[in-house]
Amino acid sequence: MTVNHGGNLPVEYFLAYIKLVMKAKNYSLLQTQDYIVEHFFKGDTDTFGKYTYSNFIKAIQEIS
Repeated sequence: MTVNHGGNLPVEYFLAYIKLVMKAKNYSLLQTQDYIVEHFFKGDTDTFGKYTYSNFIKAIQEIS
């Protein structure tokens, strides 16, 4: 998935992405969170900035 490094990704983006990963890989929420941090954020939660990572966390909380 290509993402513009300058953009701030909203909670809605992560809600859709989390659901997609969970369904496609048949992962639990925890497995999905680990997968996204490793593959999307490349292991660095500051890759896309604090706002984007904060929205990722909000999406995780909303789903749980």
